[in-house]
Amino acid sequence: MTTLPSFPDVESAYDDVRNDKLRRWWIVGLLMAQAALLHFNRGALPAAGTEHLIPEGLITETQMGSVYSALLIVYTLCMIPGGWCIDRFGPRRALLGMGFGCAAIIPLTGATALLPATALFLALCAVRGLLGMFCAPMHPGAARSISLCMPHRERGLANGLVTCAAVLGAASTPILFGFLMDRLTWPIAFVVAGLLTAMVTLAWLQGSRGHPTLPQRTTTKVHRGPIEGVPQASGMAATGLVPPSGLSPALISLGFLTVAYAAYSYCQYLFFAWSQYYFDKVLDLGTEIGRRNSTITLLGMAAGMVAGGWLADLVPRRVGRFPGMSLVPLAGMVASGLFLLLGVSVEQPNVVLVCFTLSMASLAICESPFWVNGVALGRRRGGLSGAILNTVGNAGGLVAPIVTPLFSDHIGWRGSLAVAGLICLLGAPLWLMVDPGEDAADRREELPDGLTP
Repeated sequence: MTTLPSFPDVESAYDDVRNDKLRRWWIVGLLMAQAALLHFNRGALPAAGTEHLIPEGLITETQMGSVYSALLIVYTLCMIPGGWCIDRFGPRRALLGMGFGCAAIIPLTGATALLPATALFLALCAVRGLLGMFCAPMHPGAARSISLCMPHRERGLANGLVTCAAVLGAASTPILFGFLMDRLTWPIAFVVAGLLTAMVTLAWLQGSRGHPTLPQRTTTKVHRGPIEGVPQASGMAATGLVPPSGLSPALISLGFLTVAYAAYSYCQYLFFAWSQYYFDKVLDLGTEIGRRNSTITLLGMAAGMVAGGWLADLVPRRVGRFPGMSLVPLAGMVASGLFLLLGVSVEQPNVVLVCFTLSMASLAICESPFWVNGVALGRRRGGLSGAILNTVGNAGGLVAPIVTPLFSDHIGWRGSLAVAGLICLLGAPLWLMVDPGEDAADRREELPDGLTP
């Protein structure tokens, strides 16, 4: 015999937040602040490296590239354990751990300035690796939190706003962190960033009280042994993803979704890594225009994320959850691939900019549907399924910056970008294989803090 929360308290925990519009959107606002600040902090060291560490001879370009990779590698490796923590402890606690962990680690980046030059490289790798570990629960945790707090008709827009905030946080880093470095020196700028992270985390601690993953508990005795006449699940079937008879439609759909997300991430990360270089060096437009044009494409991506979230809520209400949940990202990936192919086939720089911006905006329309479906398909293990989605997506994203210049050696830069457009087009039809099913949370199949009936 053991104790679990009674069902009335579970249902009231959902309803209290979902029926209070101000309260649930306040939680979304806090998630936006955390996402923006996390990506601001991730971009802080590249900004410091560009303006101080490399020019001052404290570290080489090759070493700095390895430091950047340390975060991405550890972040990817910790994604699935982070998803388990989200389901085991709830997204509220997981995001609290993330916030306070990052608040402690970020000032250590500045503290490395006190070390001798011979120890700086290894110290930065260690600090960035730890930051990657603590960052892992952010996006799966935010998506899981939204799935618990928001009614289904608002989850697309909520996820779109959170991912848009992440892009804007990354886009603001060179300007805002550069301002801090100019005024305070780069080590002190990291200390300020750490304090800001701690303040936002404290706001999450206070503002997310009553989050439905932490209801007020009353306990009741339940029998945990086998029930006569009811088949007992075992192994992976006990997670809710796989029934005893074999692969469930949810797990099959999750597989197709993760492959589509890898194709999506390949195209997205390529632009993150090489868009400025393409405008500056390949099209020979110069540094200033390269910076401006790459920023414009990034802002187009941010706008697309919000628009995609709104459409992801609207279209299923008009045509039904299936195929409504698939139509928006399917159209977005097709449009993105076509605009990208058009952009590499024209010569006029302004036309290239328009095509690339439309390509990134169309691609970003897909971001929110990926997260809404990725968490929903996990049923009671939504944090873990979101982490699996992000792990595979990051794998596709890690490949793109590496293979793109290799392709360019053989087929040129236009050809290597065209490959990304084709990958996006090939990934789009996979959405036709994704069946979101019913809304598991609204059927009360999910319980707080990873507990199941």
